[in-house]
Amino acid sequence: MGEVNLDRVRELAGHLRNTCRQLQEFGRQDAQAFLTDTRTVNSAKYLFIVAAEAALDICNHLAAKRGARSPEDYADCMAILGELGVLEEDLKVRMGKMARFRNLLVHLYWKVDDKEVFRVIRENLRDFEMYLGAVGRYLQTEL
Repeated sequence: MGEVNLDRVRELAGHLRNTCRQLQEFGRQDAQAFLTDTRTVNSAKYLFIVAAEAALDICNHLAAKRGARSPEDYADCMAILGELGVLEEDLKVRMGKMARFRNLLVHLYWKVDDKEVFRVIRENLRDFEMYLGAVGRYLQTEL
């Protein structure tokens, strides 16, 4: 077991916050304006992938450095953070769903409902900030 690289975690947290800010801008739009602008929808999908990847990179780093078991998949990595006491049950479940949403965007992109992308922006984007808060509390540092 090695030491957690706080600089790396902070760098990833910065990427996550930056992508969330950009997604929040999309969420301020009217749903119809969002859904009819293909470039905006595609940008939002890419930003979700980037945000999820940053969160998952943090997750994998913590799991490895804390000597946890190897995750079976991306959603399982969030379960491991629950096992380590980083994430409370509710947030662990929500972040697992976010990991599965990332998988849908990457692997089954033709099945993605653009309305669902907009809904997630409006209703679930805050989960990423809560995730960073939980990681920061666990590490007892400001991210």
